[in-house]
Amino acid sequence: MTDNSPRTDTVRPLRENTVDLWDFEVDVVVAGYGIAGVCAAIEAARAGAKVLILERTGGWGGAAALAGGFVYLGGGTALQRALGFDDTPENMATFLTAALGPGVDAAKIADYCAGSVEHYDWLVDCGVPFKEEFWGEPGWEPPHDEGLMYSGGENAAPFLDIAKPAPRGHVPQLADKKIGERSGGYMLMKPLADTVAELGVAVEYDTRIRRLIVDADDRVVGLLATRFGKPITVRAARGVVLATGSFAYDTEMIDRYTPQLSGRPGAAIEEHDGIGIRLAQALGAELAHMDASEVAIFGDPQMMARGILVNGRGQRYIAEDTYPGRIGQATLLRQENQAFLILDERSLEEALATESSTPFFRFPPKWVAETVAELEAEMGLPEQALQTTVATYNRHAANGSDPLLGKKPEWVRPIEGSLAGFDLRGFTAGFTLGGLRTDLDSRVLHVSGEPIPGLFAAGRCTSGLCAGGYVSGASLGDGSFYGRRAGRAAAAGTY
Repeated sequence: MTDNSPRTDTVRPLRENTVDLWDFEVDVVVAGYGIAGVCAAIEAARAGAKVLILERTGGWGGAAALAGGFVYLGGGTALQRALGFDDTPENMATFLTAALGPGVDAAKIADYCAGSVEHYDWLVDCGVPFKEEFWGEPGWEPPHDEGLMYSGGENAAPFLDIAKPAPRGHVPQLADKKIGERSGGYMLMKPLADTVAELGVAVEYDTRIRRLIVDADDRVVGLLATRFGKPITVRAARGVVLATGSFAYDTEMIDRYTPQLSGRPGAAIEEHDGIGIRLAQALGAELAHMDASEVAIFGDPQMMARGILVNGRGQRYIAEDTYPGRIGQATLLRQENQAFLILDERSLEEALATESSTPFFRFPPKWVAETVAELEAEMGLPEQALQTTVATYNRHAANGSDPLLGKKPEWVRPIEGSLAGFDLRGFTAGFTLGGLRTDLDSRVLHVSGEPIPGLFAAGRCTSGLCAGGYVSGASLGDGSFYGRRAGRAAAAGTY
């Protein structure tokens, strides 16, 4: 670059005619080396394109490598069939439409479900291992290396009456897991990164994207980036793929779009600062579901399923045996982040005797009492609030039913004897689900509805499959699926 280097403190696009030297010239440039980026790079390279990945950190992986590793797949994958579970694309689509809405992209849901079996086979062909073993206990993820699990409340109210339950949480096999360090997500990313290396795809690490570069017709033709403060220009003859992650760590964007997450811990990585979204916005890109978020609650699912969850008024608000992410969303977004878990001594002992993938969610209760009235008083709840809730629950639990919220009979039992109360107020963390609106070829759409020429995106910088609800595996699922689409479309120059 000359001394008149283009500015890097703005997200406005840079005009091609102002670039007097290209540091790299390729067919396709992929920004981000997480799940969407790695899959885009593989498919673009296999389509014959010269590909360059730009990664802002010092290595591959992104948030995916630190995740539990669920890939939400179904419709009759080889793993589902091997373990005796029947599923169809139509059944999967019915569930996802109910669980991820309201306002889901029906065409994208149908497309994803129709291609799910092929996508599973593609991952396996790339070396991703899935063990033919099912984990059927409540939990955030399997505690061992089992390959399949319910990961979205498919077998819990209200969804079990909407679509035939089928487990779709496909987890790459990894022994000796270390949650948050090396879990199933690592074994999803590693074979894919190895495939990238085998294909000879070039990677530039420690490189942050700053601005898109466009020609006179506003077609995206490259990127301006920086490495250790030095500007770098990259020309992309066929297309640019944004795979830069969510905006979970951009305070201003959180405050603007998802204020419920303001001040909350971010269940993501610090590199998720929304840069890809903002760069595309500067070209007039349309956004979708920017207020949507997934929320984790720091509660052990084995304990929650056996007890009752009440809000700040001492009232139950959700079936406790459902997907814990759904519990988290309900707690933060609809119960003012107020939650208490109530168990009797017998249920607590049974829960603690089970295995857990998150033992750090098992901590001592804040209150213990001999009666519900005593516990209610110690918790500071209005007189009769908790007593009425427990009495109503117990009346129906005596018959093994829960007509109020639909918890399955296997988890329903009267609450009796000594009690423990867990204070879960504020025990939530989340990440954003909204982002760029894209079509089925992962083309970024302008507010006019037309694709922005030369610009593609996948992963959490897009709105993906989710419009409000969530299932574990949706991010790695649609990120990898539409990352592949982005790579193929970019390599083909699909505008």
